[in-house]
Amino acid sequence: MDLLTQSLLGSAMAQSAAAPEKIRQAAIIGLLAGLSADLDILIRSSQDPLLNLEFHRHFTHSVFFIPIAALLLSALFWPLFRKHLSWPQILLFSLLGFSLSGFIDACTSYGTSLLWPLSDERISFNIIAIVDPVFTLLLVVGISISLKRRNHQYARVFLLLAASYLLLGLLQNHRVQTLTEQYAMQQGHAPEQLLVKPTLGNLLLWRSIYLHQGEYHINAFRLNPVTGDGNVIPGETIAQFKPWDHELPIDMDSKIQSDIDRFAFFSDNYLALHPKLPDRIIDVRFANLPHRVFPLWGIHYDLSQPQQHVSYEFYRSSDKLTRQTFMHMLLTGSTDVSDRTD
Repeated sequence: MDLLTQSLLGSAMAQSAAAPEKIRQAAIIGLLAGLSADLDILIRSSQDPLLNLEFHRHFTHSVFFIPIAALLLSALFWPLFRKHLSWPQILLFSLLGFSLSGFIDACTSYGTSLLWPLSDERISFNIIAIVDPVFTLLLVVGISISLKRRNHQYARVFLLLAASYLLLGLLQNHRVQTLTEQYAMQQGHAPEQLLVKPTLGNLLLWRSIYLHQGEYHINAFRLNPVTGDGNVIPGETIAQFKPWDHELPIDMDSKIQSDIDRFAFFSDNYLALHPKLPDRIIDVRFANLPHRVFPLWGIHYDLSQPQQHVSYEFYRSSDKLTRQTFMHMLLTGSTDVSDRTD
């Protein structure tokens, strides 16, 4: 999730176990603890652009790192809060504030090393967007009322409401998967890979990707969260890029190939060559519009320098037409607005 939401979740978790006279201190400790998991974003290298991809949402987000983080944070917070809290209280609030950082990130589509070091798999439940104002607002309201009334019950109630919202995302994910399978069958396709994910800030409009005979088929679905009724917005297709079996003139023991393998792991192998820039490899999971190929990011390789690291590039588009098209799809489930973005 975004940093604000992650810190608010930590704050609400710590508040939920605080006595009335300790709620303010618990809120602060939980907020800082929830935020601390993303300190891994500072792990980066100017020589190796993919290092940050490898370590963001890595060991600091593992469930096995939770007790270690709680001990480290409690030691850090002790000098600041010892006049108001005992060390066991600081440890408890640190533990609760940090405990769901990895889980809530795994609920998004980015990928989180939730079980490291037992597994390097980047887990993505794909049930909520990285930014979702409804989920964030529930936490804001719960924390605010708890602070005002000095009663942890409000934090607990709104945490339950936030959990219910995640369950709705899980239900919507299942619905979109079912609709995608039905749509693929109507096209005479048998999906070999299938991924559905919510679009930015909502659980109504979803991006659907499935692989059939070497091509990714990308469509959008808009679903009513109450009835489950939905409609498909047919989209685009693009050829799959196989990092282990491609026709690019790249030596398999070169640094470029190594970086391609690393990017493939990060992208869960949802790769394609950029539709307009053939020396770029893109992450098909994320795009400016849910039914389009045009990506949010990718890597750029230089065949003339096989032992140089690739560069990591962003292609986000926030032009007026893209925003209008997205909002029209979100509100109506159609693309009546001209949706050309290039």
